[in-house]
Amino acid sequence: MSRRRILVTSALPYANGSIHLGHLVEYIQTDIWVRFQRMQGHEIHYVGADDTHGTPVMLRAEGEGVTPEALIERVWHEHKRDFDAFLVGFDHYYTTNSPENRAYCEQIYGALQATGLIARRPVEQFFDPVRELFLPDRYIKGECPKCGAKDQYGDSCETCGATYSPTDLVNPYSTVSGAAPVRRESEHFFFRLSDPRCEAFLRAWTQQQGHLQPEAANKMLEWLGEPGEPKLADWDISRDAPYFGFPIPGTEGAKFFYVWLDAPVGYFASFARHVERRAAEGVSIELDHFLRPGHDTELIHFIGKDILYFHALFWPAMLEHAGYRTPSRVFAHGFLTVNGEKMSKSRGTFITAASYITQGLDPEWLRYYYAAKLNATMEDIDLNLADFCARVNSDLVGKYVNIASRCAGFIVKRFDGRIGTMAHGGAGAAPCPTLLDDMRAAQGSIAALYDAREFGKAMREVMALADRANQYVDHEKPWELARQPDQEARLHEVCSTALNLFRLLTLYLKPVLPRVARDVEAFLSIPPLVWADATSILAPGHVIEPYRHLLQRVDAKQTEALVAANRENLPGSGAAPGAPAAIARTGPDASVATKAVGKATATPATPSAATAPATKSAPAAAPPGQLTIDEFARVDLRIARIASAEQVEGADKLVRITLDLGGETRTVFAGIKSAYAPETLVGRLTVMVANLAPRKMKFGVSEGMILAASGEGPGIFLLSPDDGALPGMKVK
Repeated sequence: MSRRRILVTSALPYANGSIHLGHLVEYIQTDIWVRFQRMQGHEIHYVGADDTHGTPVMLRAEGEGVTPEALIERVWHEHKRDFDAFLVGFDHYYTTNSPENRAYCEQIYGALQATGLIARRPVEQFFDPVRELFLPDRYIKGECPKCGAKDQYGDSCETCGATYSPTDLVNPYSTVSGAAPVRRESEHFFFRLSDPRCEAFLRAWTQQQGHLQPEAANKMLEWLGEPGEPKLADWDISRDAPYFGFPIPGTEGAKFFYVWLDAPVGYFASFARHVERRAAEGVSIELDHFLRPGHDTELIHFIGKDILYFHALFWPAMLEHAGYRTPSRVFAHGFLTVNGEKMSKSRGTFITAASYITQGLDPEWLRYYYAAKLNATMEDIDLNLADFCARVNSDLVGKYVNIASRCAGFIVKRFDGRIGTMAHGGAGAAPCPTLLDDMRAAQGSIAALYDAREFGKAMREVMALADRANQYVDHEKPWELARQPDQEARLHEVCSTALNLFRLLTLYLKPVLPRVARDVEAFLSIPPLVWADATSILAPGHVIEPYRHLLQRVDAKQTEALVAANRENLPGSGAAPGAPAAIARTGPDASVATKAVGKATATPATPSAATAPATKSAPAAAPPGQLTIDEFARVDLRIARIASAEQVEGADKLVRITLDLGGETRTVFAGIKSAYAPETLVGRLTVMVANLAPRKMKFGVSEGMILAASGEGPGIFLLSPDDGALPGMKVK
């Protein structure tokens, strides 16, 4: 087998939100494939980065009172923390806001310009006259032109399902300022994707066997259209100031590269930085061998099917006509559903990576469950939480770990930890040599499945072998042999054989369960397992360490707590089943509201939202334990920016927080020290109860309460409003 040299990437997560379990489908899938290839002895470089540019990042940073650079720096650490927690082993994880990325973007743009593939022409867009910026579609709302539903986004109606252009909206308004947008013309830069040279290249590249999955290649034909009647439009690659990104050369800072131009270029920038770092460590990697054509290297991208258009049309065409190598493979995957439905904040199934770890769930449980579901197609996969518990407990604990837990103790206690000879069977014995041979022989088929990304089939084959290994142990009953003095030699053989079978299963599961495999390697006192080790055994006389439990069982209460910790009751959706019906303090000395009934929302006044005052009628009495709407309206909830935060000397739980309510400041004492370091809070937006009576405390006067969520499990989670909310806005 020839040694492959591969540069692997996953899509870049946007620096405007947290990593969630849907994201992890891709990163876990990529990491499993990369680890397998390394075990095969191939040269692999796995790089990634945060996608950092664009209007959403700019506006969020402004809303938090920080610079975009400070925001993306903080989010980078959060993303890296989550990837590390789930054992996603990037060789280098970088940012698209880097000097390397800017240099590559300018070079690629210059090359495309030199080949005549950059055009300029005016476009008309909605412009916010208050904030003086052009508005992306997502920042425009109005009434649906089809059904009249209010507060619909600029591309589709969530009420009737109609699709349209932002300019079709009735009474449109900017979600940034609330102002009515105006139409304004501006010159934009375009990559001429409709050029015959691009069309001819893409027709050949997308249909060449192996570049794309069959269903993806067919989709490209739909987008390309019939020969002679191309459907591809030119691609707008510029945005007007103000914008957080790289300025386009020669525009004096008036025009910026659209984020989707510089994001994929970030793959190259991250790799270039990785090469530089390795060179400083004395390891030489030929950069151009991976980035330029003509070398025996591979470039492989793992992406979600929603960004296939960018990675299978724009990106290859850019690379081809700028003199870079094109992707060898683009592997697209489907979306994640939870319990058969789209992820939902109101149902608690929009689960963040951080909350999964905070709730104490093992990341390798999820890695295995995803592996058991994944295949080489673009099909969606479902995280069924009941099935998740059952499969992890059955496969990993009941089948795999069970083999070692039932046999290792006898080796340590009865035979000084020394492996004995392999069992050769006898009258009535299980056919152990055949099983060992079969398990060794499976390395080829399991390797082929890993390489083809048919992880689900690989896991089924491994678990079928685990079933046979358990049948062998059940048949031989080492616990009964241990009670028979004349069966000492047989006991030694059976347990030694079982541990050899367990070692092989560990080898086959190592790409999926790297931490468990590391612990097994320590327990068995063996070097890190590689794929070629399938042909060897634990030799007689080899000494193992005492067995320590490798995996815990999943308790259904853990997944219930996870859902509860991620549940948000959205406006108008009603309280979720079992949700608390009141706001409660976390403790006697904490001005933090937890288990809040509703998600905080900040709705700016809009031209279409003005209504005449309604005639009030006497409020109906509320049933016991419930509030009337008038009683709830007495609670003054406001958006607040955390201006400063510091530890309170002498208090175990408290953080002293200064809140900016848009010109007015308040001091509150919050019992969130266990969940947040004070320095990480500065600049964040949150929600506070602004009309709570001041409370004199040992450490000072608390002038309000900030809102956070918690469940029966561990963890406190500060509430944050959506982008566009500003300090002082009323939450209603």
